[in-house]
Amino acid sequence: MPKRILQGTVTSDANAQTVTVSVERRFKHPLLQKTVRKSKKYRAHDENNSFKVGDTVRIQECPPRSKTKRWEVIAE
Repeated sequence: MPKRILQGTVTSDANAQTVTVSVERRFKHPLLQKTVRKSKKYRAHDENNSFKVGDTVRIQECPPRSKTKRWEVIAE
């Protein structure tokens, strides 16, 4: 099964080798037919601490690195 890849914006880089990435998805509300924006935060592994707040990154699923990290940043 292929690994999922998501695109989002780095919202925090305070921790060592970890970035918090906010991923936004848009969909049409089933009843109101209005476009709704929802976002979710993912903690991703950043080996070299190379990404800063505001960067647009792509993250990919990986085996668990810690209690909360199940994603890793793909180098761009």
